Amino acid sequence: MALALHLAQTNRNLPPPNPSVGCVIVSAGMQVLGQGQTQVAGGFHAEIVALNDALARGNSVAGATAYVTLEPCSHHGRTGPCCDALVAAGIKKVVASLADPNPLVAGQGFARLRAAGVEVEVGPGAEESRELNIGFFSRMIRKTPWVRMKIAASLDGKTALNNGLSQWITSEPARQDGHTWRARACAVLTGIGTVLEDNPRLDVRGVDTPRQPQLVVVDSRLETPLDAKLFMAGRALTIFAAVVAPSKQAQLEALGAKVIHLPGITPSTDGKVDLAAMLRDVALRDINELHVEAGHRLNGSLIREGLVDEFLIYLAPKLLGQGRDMASFGPLTELDKSVGLDFKSTTMIGPDVRLIARTQGRGGF
Repeated sequence: MALALHLAQTNRNLPPPNPSVGCVIVSAGMQVLGQGQTQVAGGFHAEIVALNDALARGNSVAGATAYVTLEPCSHHGRTGPCCDALVAAGIKKVVASLADPNPLVAGQGFARLRAAGVEVEVGPGAEESRELNIGFFSRMIRKTPWVRMKIAASLDGKTALNNGLSQWITSEPARQDGHTWRARACAVLTGIGTVLEDNPRLDVRGVDTPRQPQLVVVDSRLETPLDAKLFMAGRALTIFAAVVAPSKQAQLEALGAKVIHLPGITPSTDGKVDLAAMLRDVALRDINELHVEAGHRLNGSLIREGLVDEFLIYLAPKLLGQGRDMASFGPLTELDKSVGLDFKSTTMIGPDVRLIARTQGRGGF
């Protein structure tokens, strides 16, 4: 199973919106007969790649055991059911890390294997497999993407000077590491404030990637400039607005953007985008992991509404004094109203520290 998990890990950025899965088929003597990883959406799943690999090696898999990091699918989607392919190949036993949370599968793959006389064991590598596909599990179970907020700041928590200057607080290694996290996400989310102040591209650069993540912009009043750098050929761009502006919407859509009118329905969100509803809409667009790179206002709104699952924070070894905070929310009147976090890892990236923390209780959904 360790090899199957490694295969899934090294191929993680290719399959979304499908989960990243690894499969290793072994003989009774634990000789590897074939192995594979899930390919790009619409391509072969890991089990089929592993079966084809065994065939190419001239190995029979009759009576063999398949180690797979997620339940073999049982439905006809872009490809046929993997459980049927395993049965047809003569696999004797399947060891899987987890059941597939997709309602179209959800145990049916295991049931069909058992009904065909295949022994099924579930559990080895479960935690690792779930972590690897946490966005997929979130979309299937909660109907929202896994929201990861990336912040680059000084040690005293400032993301920019008062005049807006922020390039560059953190080092080149930290910025490159940030691009690897962009690459694994299905979409990058930013706000109109960042678009107007920085005119960013928010694409993946300097990192090998099989695809560019989609881009999502929160732009309540449809102020996105028509010459903004975020318009890129071949990249899906969705703009969420709170106002109706037919002329501007038509101009943006002529450039390839999709504009969605989603105003808030409470007094506190009047004139703003309904962020919770936006996440549900984004999930319907097959977004597993949503990578947030925004300013302190949108960051604060997402945190205040309890919509952030994980924080990816780069801290530079410098102090800026007065400046812009990581997020603007509050003020709180009691300490027990603070947002509790669980630190997951602390890593040196060049001269900077990378912190990964999760909102308490969020990892288990």
